Amino acid sequence: MLYDILVNIAYILFSVIFRFKVIGKENIPLDGKLIVCSNHKNNLDPVIISIFFSRQICWMAKKEIFNNKLINFIARKVGAFPVNRDEVDIGAVKNALKILKEDRVLGIFPEGTRVKKMDLNNAKSGVSLLAIKSKSPVLPIYIESNYKLFSKIIIHIGEPLYLYKDIEGKLTPEQYSDLSKHILSQIYSLKYEGGK
Repeated sequence: MLYDILVNIAYILFSVIFRFKVIGKENIPLDGKLIVCSNHKNNLDPVIISIFFSRQICWMAKKEIFNNKLINFIARKVGAFPVNRDEVDIGAVKNALKILKEDRVLGIFPEGTRVKKMDLNNAKSGVSLLAIKSKSPVLPIYIESNYKLFSKIIIHIGEPLYLYKDIEGKLTPEQYSDLSKHILSQIYSLKYEGGK
């Protein structure tokens, strides 16, 4: 399978130029639908998470990277799909829900773009909407690194969040926004857990 081949190649390559530590790998559900949510500091983030994840992750990625024919081909082959960050992208939402309906793993960066520090206002409400609508657990992940050559990358994997279990009735946009902020706060809280 192309995904496994590329992940193995990436693992070998990045193990040479970085030092890795993974905390909380036992928190990864082995089956069933799942939304992986991580902070986003570098374009390598989805690759780094994928090589240490025991299941294939279908990443929601900004549409701009699909403009490159080679990247477009590889990305789609490994399950990634584009999203237009400038508007409500119904097509991307449908793709995401289809992945979850098939009990696969969806990967999303709740902040929508790369950021240097936490700002809960960056949390996109669509993340919690997908989690609630699909009744999917959310797995928070925090990547700690400056991505300098031979530096250490620490991947903190938290316990799944079952937000949908406490929801009754229809939510307002403000409630979805608050839930997404909660997800983001849980992601950044992992930085202070597990030590170095």
